[in-house]
Amino acid sequence: QVHVVESGGGLVQAGGSLRLSCTASELTFVDYTMAWFRQAPGKEREGVSVISGYGTLSYYTDSVKGRFTISRDNAQNTLYLQMNALKPEDTGLYFCAARSRHRGTTWEMADWVVANTYAYWGQGTQVTVSS
Repeated sequence: QVHVVESGGGLVQAGGSLRLSCTASELTFVDYTMAWFRQAPGKEREGVSVISGYGTLSYYTDSVKGRFTISRDNAQNTLYLQMNALKPEDTGLYFCAARSRHRGTTWEMADWVVANTYAYWGQGTQVTVSS
């Protein structure tokens, strides 16, 4: 059974930094495209960033470009999200999600922001940024 577990959330002042981690077990990590999503109270879940199985491609939602960096360590089955220059609007529950990178004729990174294309999810880690 696949387990996805996030960690690293917390309370930080605006302008501060946090590093989120996500470990996934019982899957061949390199075969999975990994993404971070977040959900603020009363809002829909949104895609924050995605990284390809081999880590060669990554994308970000516009609001975090230049501030967040996604990375992965396939030897450790771990995904990271380095978050710098945090803003109060970054507050939310951050989820790690995984989907197989083998999608037939569909490009691995297509529709990366669509939550229901991901098969596995963690429980989330709370990030709160105070002003």
